[in-house]
Amino acid sequence: MNELTIALAKGRLAEDAYNVFKGVNLANNVDLKSRKLIFEDKDQRLRFIIVKPSDVITYVEQGVADIGVVGKDTILEQGGNIYELLDLPFGECRFAVAGYKGKKINRKDEVLKVATKYPKITVDYFAEKGQRIQTIKLNGSVELAPLVGLSDVIVDIVETGNTLKANGLEVLEEMFEVRAKLIANRVSYRFKAKEINAIQTLLRDGRENFDTVYSQSK
Repeated sequence: MNELTIALAKGRLAEDAYNVFKGVNLANNVDLKSRKLIFEDKDQRLRFIIVKPSDVITYVEQGVADIGVVGKDTILEQGGNIYELLDLPFGECRFAVAGYKGKKINRKDEVLKVATKYPKITVDYFAEKGQRIQTIKLNGSVELAPLVGLSDVIVDIVETGNTLKANGLEVLEEMFEVRAKLIANRVSYRFKAKEINAIQTLLRDGRENFDTVYSQSK
């Protein structure tokens, strides 16, 4: 059996992924409260590494990790030469265009100023609509941009909508939903297919015995 390295994103995604892996009797030795970044499970030949969400794809694409858990939003924004294997039952959220109530976002004769943490997703979305935009890249607190006149609207992930409401903004247009994904390195998927398929089966079906699933894998 080959050893598998699994990249988990820090923060909320790591906690949700940990609970799912733990539910199928994996990641038993992972302690997210620890400052450690690498956890070994010698019995099941698994190694977990904890990395920034924006770095999961890099670790998997470069082959440092064989598989990883990352949000679909990160995949859409960063791209990457990876396989998307499985939708996971957590990390659900939605992209939306937001701004002041009544703000028009379909202005084919004007350039719409859009502030966002996700410029690629934003450009692709409005290009499909035929709307010209000026993208303003921000790294945080995008809700501030319309309030101070930096942008007409924002594109961001919306969960509860409470932050928008607290700042006098609202969703003007729903874009699409995203969730967490299990991804794989392309070379690993070829040479460690049995191990990766066993993990995929466990997570998909909620089964609890890795050794049994592995032995049954083709």
